[in-house]
Amino acid sequence: MPEEDKEILELWRLYKSEGDPKARDRLILTYAPLVKYVAGRMGTNFPSHVDESDLISYGLLGLIGALERFEPERNIKFETYAITRIKGSILDELRSLDWVPRSVRSMARQIEKCSAALENKFHRAPTDEEMAKDMGLTDVEFQEALTKISSSSIVALEELWTISSTGTESVALIDTIEDRNSKNPAEVVDINEVKERLASAISNLPEREKIVIALYYYEGLTLREIGDVLGVTESRISQLHTKAILRLKGRLKDQVEPAALS
Repeated sequence: MPEEDKEILELWRLYKSEGDPKARDRLILTYAPLVKYVAGRMGTNFPSHVDESDLISYGLLGLIGALERFEPERNIKFETYAITRIKGSILDELRSLDWVPRSVRSMARQIEKCSAALENKFHRAPTDEEMAKDMGLTDVEFQEALTKISSSSIVALEELWTISSTGTESVALIDTIEDRNSKNPAEVVDINEVKERLASAISNLPEREKIVIALYYYEGLTLREIGDVLGVTESRISQLHTKAILRLKGRLKDQVEPAALS
């Protein structure tokens, strides 16, 4: 085992077994780069007035909470656990500020539902024109709605796991792993089933949207870099990303909510 890994393991032991505050502080410094990474990635989805330094501050709270709650004996990498908590902390703080207009959130939900309904009807992903017509919008109005959502709303894979009919409760991937101490194991979503649903939903996206999702979430490219790859503007990539996420949310919500509510 590398010397660095041994040192980190010892810090975890000192913090968890003895409550050593110095070990805690050193762990925070060790994992702080995760916060900057997450804040930088998430910041590309937010309006320009949302400062990255604020996102980092919110994320640090998530990192500290992750350190406090993490159980080293569980077979989960801390980085995986922490990234989810950091994202959750940032999203929670932004929601508390209520910076996204209700009309934009409402339009996003309408597009999610419309996409899912038309997909069930046509047995394929609906086109922009079909969704616009179903929603009573012109093509221009539909594209403008996508632009508003992509520049004002939080649309990312981290928010896909909505489990209530009101859309107010969600499940992070890390929370779908079985907790042996849970009193209600029947309510825990099976992680393998979740992965299969997501993989299936992504595979059925239109080709360009599938490419955007793959390059952004799996290859780590920014929206601007993806635009360079595909030869279109960053704003167009932002629209494609938003549309893909809304399709996935509509599709997965249509699958998960009936089971969650039964």
